[in-house]
Amino acid sequence: MKELTKQQLLQEVLSEQITVICFFTPMCGTCQVAKRMLEITKELFPQLTFGMIDVNYIQELAVEWEIESVPCLMIFRNGKVEEKIYAFRSVEYLYHLFKQYDTTNTPHS
Repeated sequence: MKELTKQQLLQEVLSEQITVICFFTPMCGTCQVAKRMLEITKELFPQLTFGMIDVNYIQELAVEWEIESVPCLMIFRNGKVEEKIYAFRSVEYLYHLFKQYDTTNTPHS
């Protein structure tokens, strides 16, 4: 999954597409597990844009978006937060979450 700069993050979030961002810190073990789960799940949704960013580099945005802990998954649409998730739970959970935002309506098994 592509690690974004602050500039790239803002550009992706403000775009007219659905963007899924994973906020993490490098020393967080749970974040590493979450990133692996996202790597698997994102392959099933090529039409969604995925990215990740270290919250240490975007502290003012983390406050603005009220990110309370990491890992944090946020789904943006047209610059607005659609969902904020802290418990990634499982690959199956993420699959069903992203399926709600799948605009191609292609069946996945």
